[in-house]
Amino acid sequence: MPKLEEELQSVLNSISKFLVSLSTQVDNLQKQVNKLQEDKQVKLAPKVELAPKAKKVKKKTEVKKIPASKKASNVNQPTLLGAVYNVIKRSRNGATIEKIIEKTDIAPKQLSNALYKLTKKNKIAAKSRGVYIKK
Repeated sequence: MPKLEEELQSVLNSISKFLVSLSTQVDNLQKQVNKLQEDKQVKLAPKVELAPKAKKVKKKTEVKKIPASKKASNVNQPTLLGAVYNVIKRSRNGATIEKIIEKTDIAPKQLSNALYKLTKKNKIAAKSRGVYIKK
């Protein structure tokens, strides 16, 4: 029996040495892969030195108050609300959401907000779900 134990111990020692060797090889391979990835990133995106930004000096500006009579409505102005309103105004049977998006090229969330604001200003009304008309 002692001879069998010695042989087993010998086999275990050789396996242990082999595992240590494998572990070091894996570490070396990992280092090489990391180096290749770093080199690839450097080639793809070289660092560019930017000139330091100049400090911006904030100027105090006066806010002009617009009389209530001139605040009336920006509907005829070239704004988001104006663009949406113009599409609805030009349609005979009402404008669908898809048609408004197509004509104005704005995001659905922005359109939803614009329709809400125009409805609250009593400029437009919903004819049916997703179809809006001028009041």
